[in-house]
Amino acid sequence: MSSPELELWQTEWCPSSHRVRQRLTELGLTYTARQVPVERTDRHELIGSTGHESIPVLVAGGVVVAGEEAIVTYLNTHVAEPTEAEQQRAKAAMMRNQELEEACPELATATP
Repeated sequence: MSSPELELWQTEWCPSSHRVRQRLTELGLTYTARQVPVERTDRHELIGSTGHESIPVLVAGGVVVAGEEAIVTYLNTHVAEPTEAEQQRAKAAMMRNQELEEACPELATATP
């Protein structure tokens, strides 16, 4: 992919949006995050810009790709994975584990 402008229509609370953001980060891509209202009935800008009311939606140089699976497939098809991608995944996993340990300290000290 020759670096088209990327816009991700998403929310912070959406697990699918989170996974797409993670993949964009792994690939080293810069994108603009467009926050979407919680209520579908309030998503006029999303619908007007992409034709979709569900998130996540990626707009890549005018190409609209909707849904986590379709977006990840599109990215995997159009973007070469950089060598840092595995480091990004490892760091993200480490941080998730650290957050879990901080939220549930009894899990960190439990012996199997």
